[in-house]
Amino acid sequence: MVVAQPSPNSSGSHLNTRQQKRRWFWLLIPAALGICGVWWYFQSPPDVHLPDSLAAELPPQCLQVVLVQVRAPHESQGQLSLHQRTSPTAPWVQVTPPIPVVIGKNGLAWGLGEHRHPPPDGFRLKLEGDGCSPAGIFRLPYAFGYSQAPVGIRLPYQQLTPTHHGVDDPQSRFYNQVVDTNLVQRDWNSHETMLREDGLYRFGAFVAHNPENHPGKGSCIFLHLWRGPAQGTAGCTAMSEADLLHVLHWLDATREPRLIQCLADSR
Repeated sequence: MVVAQPSPNSSGSHLNTRQQKRRWFWLLIPAALGICGVWWYFQSPPDVHLPDSLAAELPPQCLQVVLVQVRAPHESQGQLSLHQRTSPTAPWVQVTPPIPVVIGKNGLAWGLGEHRHPPPDGFRLKLEGDGCSPAGIFRLPYAFGYSQAPVGIRLPYQQLTPTHHGVDDPQSRFYNQVVDTNLVQRDWNSHETMLREDGLYRFGAFVAHNPENHPGKGSCIFLHLWRGPAQGTAGCTAMSEADLLHVLHWLDATREPRLIQCLADSR
């Protein structure tokens, strides 16, 4: 009978196998931790706080805030987060992770809204045609779109038609208003047709910037669909269709929602 002799390299092979398993074990740990980190990110939204200076100026009845922030005054790419509270004295709670948005192609300028304190030093003032989105606190009085109100919308809703115009002529008594030309006598020389061929206003919400309609201080600011994540707007705040519909369905007129737009390092 012949007894098989172990190969001279068999013990070394077993050793190499154990070393390889050990090496793979340590390589897989960082990958597993990374996967867990991504899962945790989506389960726990990044911590975004309302700036104290602006939160203090919100009316007591406001229980919902759409917060839009950019890192620098001239940047057009930012993030949007949703915040709510259960009562005027309850703390603000972030509802969802931030989503990407674009604002005016020339960044932010200090707008006219419900905020009372002056702009930070060196901050531009919002003007008609400046390509900036307004910074400050603003009401969101109604939603709009091309079709009938989507199921679940809790803001007042305006279905747009070919006769709806956004008036941007500072000389018009309808400046900074969306009007139906079937119902008013036209006195403006410039406007934006709300039923756009590119579909950017297929869904949206009106932002009550410059609520007293001061001539030349900026007009017809909306939340609406974007052209893409790298293309700024003429002064509105825009986002993807899925994100915009989520925001519109979250907003509730009975909770007096407000839009805050500011720099990310605002305090």
